[in-house]
Amino acid sequence: MEFEYSSRSLELQEKLGDFIRTHVDPAGPAYQEQVAASGDPHFHPPVMEELKAEARKRGLWNLFLPNEKWGAGLSNLDYAPLCEMMGKSLLTGEATNCAAPDTGNMEILAEFGTPEQQDEWLVPLLNGEIRSCFAMTEPWVASSDATNIQSRIEPDGDHYIVNAHKWWTSGAASDRCKVAVLLGVSNPDADPYHRHSMILVPFDAPGVKVVRTLPVFGHDAGGGHCETLYQDVRLPASSLLGEEGGGFSIAQARLGPGRIHHCMRAIGLAEKALELMCMRSQMRAPFGKPLAEQGVVQDRVAESRIEIEQARLLTLKAAWLMDTVGNKGARFEIAAIKVVAARVATTVIDRAIQLFGGAGVSDDWPLAAMYAHARTLHLVDGPDEVHKQQIARRELRQYEHLRS
Repeated sequence: MEFEYSSRSLELQEKLGDFIRTHVDPAGPAYQEQVAASGDPHFHPPVMEELKAEARKRGLWNLFLPNEKWGAGLSNLDYAPLCEMMGKSLLTGEATNCAAPDTGNMEILAEFGTPEQQDEWLVPLLNGEIRSCFAMTEPWVASSDATNIQSRIEPDGDHYIVNAHKWWTSGAASDRCKVAVLLGVSNPDADPYHRHSMILVPFDAPGVKVVRTLPVFGHDAGGGHCETLYQDVRLPASSLLGEEGGGFSIAQARLGPGRIHHCMRAIGLAEKALELMCMRSQMRAPFGKPLAEQGVVQDRVAESRIEIEQARLLTLKAAWLMDTVGNKGARFEIAAIKVVAARVATTVIDRAIQLFGGAGVSDDWPLAAMYAHARTLHLVDGPDEVHKQQIARRELRQYEHLRS
């Protein structure tokens, strides 16, 4: 295994670090003030457009996309440290146009979209002019098994009629969200892996409705997560993404890179939490000595550092395998790191909250929001239990010959 970063990745790491220090971090207070003044937690503040302009000027744009025609052309391994850096600051992803769910949507538009779909949706997404959302999960079925999905994409001449009830539609609360990538059943009689199709739904199409936003542990910001309805939405056949019946395979193509990007950002979250923990432990001195001299604190700092390093190595292995044998060949490592990275981020942030005391659960520090985000990573793109089941089945299959 070769984990050495290319010279280009090293150069971009230096540039991104400088951008975060000199522009993103100082913009944090202005971002919060502008959102608060608007009275809308999903308001797009002007300071973000200033950050995006600066990022483009520095060549820090669309770094996630390996497609050289549309993106930076970086390997998964070279993107890993950059994505981790973005995870430490909640503004950096959007500032560099590397924020979910747009990243996954752009990847599948680049791979499966027609030239017309790419002109209409991919280009403005790549330019940061619009946002998008991803509509897969449904409130009334166990969506961790996509074969349960009940949404319908029904052929009607040279059109499709979409009827769907979705929730956790990430990004739908933003007024800049212009298109949904929706997964639904187009052929109920086909086998479980060819029943689904994926379709592009303009958000201003008649019949599209955002019912409500869904706060996560009371946090509701950015593009948000929404319950959405699609009632008799009539779309031209040209709105279909890829082939009819190909929705399941497109979803899998989307989720592979998406999962590892979540893991990279989760490690960044854990690093930020450890950084805050160490700073706080040196600044607070209950019972006559700094927290940093307390054995229990030292133990938690050490455990956090060990766990972060382990998670980073597994992430890099998964990224390297994706680059060398493809997403399918790396599927078990991706499943493993998806579980591990969420666990490490949640654990380290929880330790930091405990050390901060009451301040840790307030909004005066970012730890509460970080925890809310990290805890969702145990669920998004497949819950931990599904990934562990996949791994266990592979392990146990080697011993099936021992059954009587």
